[in-house]
Amino acid sequence: MRRGSLEFLERLINSHSPSGFEGDAVRVWKHYTAGHSDAVHTDIHGNTIAELNSEGNPRVMLAGHIDEIGYMVKYVDKEGYIYFTTIGGIDLHLVPGQRVWIKGAGGDILGIVGRKPIHCQEPEERKKISKIENLWIDIGAKDRKEALSAVSIGDPAVPAVGFERLRGTRYIGRGFDDRAGAFVISECLRLLRKEKMKASVFGVATVQEEIGLRGARTSAYGISPDIGLAVDVAFAADAPDADKRRTGDTRLGGGPVIARGPNINPVIFDLLVKTAKKEKIPYQVEGISRATGTDANVIQLTKAGVATGLVSIPNRYMHTPVEMVDITDLENAARLIAAFIKKLDEKTSLIPY
Repeated sequence: MRRGSLEFLERLINSHSPSGFEGDAVRVWKHYTAGHSDAVHTDIHGNTIAELNSEGNPRVMLAGHIDEIGYMVKYVDKEGYIYFTTIGGIDLHLVPGQRVWIKGAGGDILGIVGRKPIHCQEPEERKKISKIENLWIDIGAKDRKEALSAVSIGDPAVPAVGFERLRGTRYIGRGFDDRAGAFVISECLRLLRKEKMKASVFGVATVQEEIGLRGARTSAYGISPDIGLAVDVAFAADAPDADKRRTGDTRLGGGPVIARGPNINPVIFDLLVKTAKKEKIPYQVEGISRATGTDANVIQLTKAGVATGLVSIPNRYMHTPVEMVDITDLENAARLIAAFIKKLDEKTSLIPY
């Protein structure tokens, strides 16, 4: 991966962007993407939209959600311990013992998630997942007053981990679901910037996907695209205990995953596959027999309907602080989508049957 792109990816993954609090990541994405788009703006919901050739035909919307799962300060007791709730789908198995950053008005506050020590638990307690109300964040405050001088009710928090390389092209970080998708869209625009194309492209870093696909719904309504491509992550099945009977056989480094099923327009699927073959881009296919849990779901149902596709990045350990991707999959996803868009013109029929 080119150095500038990798540095952008690192900044994006290291930013904080729980659903409803995406501002840090939005600023990183907007600053980088402005360098290779005709115009960039943020709408009233917080979606950031970058445009290329906006008068072209057909109108193509690319959607990658920029929000991540996280926590929110709910209550502070008299001793200064902070009780919290979750933003999005958190695996409570993994929460005790985490270090977290709380985004306070004065900056990031480091804390740790505590619970009753194992020595003090009854045998039955040790067998159960801790309930959220039995966990707390300790920032080292001596009492409620001191804690509230640093944090406020409603402040968001995320695990205090960042972007790191393991081996080769494998990287880990918080929130590759789905800042990987937002990254791919920006890189796709960079690849298209100096290309001649008939289509108009609206690359969107959508917000609040983790709490109900909210940003994609509002931005798609505003853009009113003919074609919508969601770029998200897919479960990598190359890890122990992965059940390929449920997830399919998708692997890190195997290329972007092209979805097929009722949420996907058959013309879009076929054209993505043909493009991958022609450009010699490795790809994988995922069968999804119902609505996907991605922005593609709501984009397809916008207004009178949108011809929709889904391209995903294989991801191990989804919704944990150590999500893993292979950056070659990100590069190939951007190449695939850019080549796909270059094939579109006003004569492209999207009618499936």
